Amino acid sequence: MANGEGPLSGLKVVDLSRLAPGPFASMLLADLGADVVLVEAPQGAIQGMGSDEMDEAAEKRRAYNSLARNKRSIIVDLRQEEGRQIVHDLAKDADIFLEGFRPGVTDRLGVGYEAISKTNPKIVYASLSGYGQTGPYNHMVGHDINYISVGGALGQIGRAGQKPAIPANIVADFAGGGLMTAFSILAALQGVHTTGKGQHVDMGMADGVLYLLASQTGGVLAGGESPGRGDGMLTGARPFYDAYECADGKYLSLGSLEPQFYAALCETLDREDLKPHQHTPEKQAEIGEFLETTLKTKTRDEWFAIMKPIDICVAPVLSLEESLQDEQMLARNMVVEVEDEKLGTIKHVGIGPKFSGTPGKVHSTAPRRGQHTDEVLASIGRDASAVASLREAGTVGG
Repeated sequence: MANGEGPLSGLKVVDLSRLAPGPFASMLLADLGADVVLVEAPQGAIQGMGSDEMDEAAEKRRAYNSLARNKRSIIVDLRQEEGRQIVHDLAKDADIFLEGFRPGVTDRLGVGYEAISKTNPKIVYASLSGYGQTGPYNHMVGHDINYISVGGALGQIGRAGQKPAIPANIVADFAGGGLMTAFSILAALQGVHTTGKGQHVDMGMADGVLYLLASQTGGVLAGGESPGRGDGMLTGARPFYDAYECADGKYLSLGSLEPQFYAALCETLDREDLKPHQHTPEKQAEIGEFLETTLKTKTRDEWFAIMKPIDICVAPVLSLEESLQDEQMLARNMVVEVEDEKLGTIKHVGIGPKFSGTPGKVHSTAPRRGQHTDEVLASIGRDASAVASLREAGTVGG
């Protein structure tokens, strides 16, 4: 059954995306109530999964795969005319169409924006790619590391005098890509309400990265220097905004930017003589050395227990496992339970936005490939005999 809860309840999404950014965008929509139908290829993998074989290990990967949760799966061969017609029939009453192929692929398959918009002029059609549909890079292959390079982020991540530090692939793939796409889709839907017309949303992940750096672009465009690695107050140039190793080898993060927070840090560590020197250039090395030495005298959690009640801006640097067990994350329902038909009750990451009236919900784990083929085809007028014929021809599967 389609999702029926959340602020996006009633919206229908046709999702042709494959790799992480697109599935994350549609996961965000599905978590908030949209009915997302994954259009899977006859040969290949479900969103974020490895293969078609569903042994015990594969079933576990499927069940714990957050990116495909709350969705329905149908297998369609877009190389066949009848397969393309199925996608057009799905698009007829859909609100959103999402694809993540290289520019031009969906046009060649007959399911590009021009073709789908003729079927449904009100549809919001989102194309998510590395560099967007236009420009000299638009057909280049790439991954997160490449998009954050072109988008201006990687060059400023890391320590001074060292090569760039490669972050987890959340900046381009998930923030500049998936999150920005979901945001843009909802903005375009508002446009449908005001104009009565759908439109094509062209989202390049490199564009999204540069957009995320909006607060820094003004200074550079005004003639200032580009931020470098480790030379900014927020990138390691000041000891009061940094991460420090503790006695147990774990790290504590300090963000004592404001004078009152820095003063509280000095008072807590019995170095009130350093309070007037938060920004004194010749004192930065001394402050840094003091913090490094002092914070190694207790464990991370001991320091956090001491500083937590004080306005210092402090937090433990947690592993992902620790974060999923952290009292704050648990109190905010960032780990939830969901029933899986194969594995029973399992846990998933919770939903970030909290809505007071129409909260989102994790109501189902990721589907098996083609699990909902018959159900979805029935919703667009294909009877059992027609579905059997389509399956025999290899047009659909599951």
